[in-house]
Amino acid sequence: MSETAIITGAAGGIGESVARRLAASGARCVLVDRSPAVEQVAASIGGAAVVGDLTDPELSLRMVKTAGDRLDLLVLNAGTNSVDKDPATLDLDRYQAVVGVNQHSVVYGLRAALPVMRRQGSGSIVVTASHAALRGVEQDPIYTMTKHAAIGLVRALSGPLSREGIRFSAVCPGLVDTPLTAGARDRFQAAGIPMLTADEVAAAVVETLRTGEPGTELVVDPGRAPTRYLPAPLT
Repeated sequence: MSETAIITGAAGGIGESVARRLAASGARCVLVDRSPAVEQVAASIGGAAVVGDLTDPELSLRMVKTAGDRLDLLVLNAGTNSVDKDPATLDLDRYQAVVGVNQHSVVYGLRAALPVMRRQGSGSIVVTASHAALRGVEQDPIYTMTKHAAIGLVRALSGPLSREGIRFSAVCPGLVDTPLTAGARDRFQAAGIPMLTADEVAAAVVETLRTGEPGTELVVDPGRAPTRYLPAPLT
């Protein structure tokens, strides 16, 4: 039986690369994004597309329904940057949008997917986090906050879910050359700051889906082998 996978934020970048890798290995993929471009990506790999806003919890229910009766792999990859550095001048609409995509949509995805995985007694979930999940990034404190929240959720839930046969892990890449960072690419290159390709991160995501221990935080840096980090449980 072929695997069924859902990948969010799959119209381009890391999500598209993950979908292509999973489809090439035989998985039936459901690609989710607010951009209609996701339909072309899905068609190119023989997958299904779900277009909509992941800040709406109903979209997560719809993507799981599209997957059908089985869900083996879930990649909660959708993310966005913030442009607000000072909470005193924060644009609240932008703030809600960033938190909605980076933080709330992870919870909505779990809420929709876990009942299916629990019924089948198995599944693997990976959240695309960031270096910003593990340290403070002063250039984008709101983004940093949301990625800390995501990694906190992995740390809190990976143990209980593993006892139900469900692996829950995270991948934490450094700077990645994707549409999200395209506007600053020239500046990074001029400063000599190396960037990962989307496919390098996708390879780490797929590896973690397949073989990662529950609670793995896979740190990915340009030019280095990925580093696995397993936080010690609190006692």
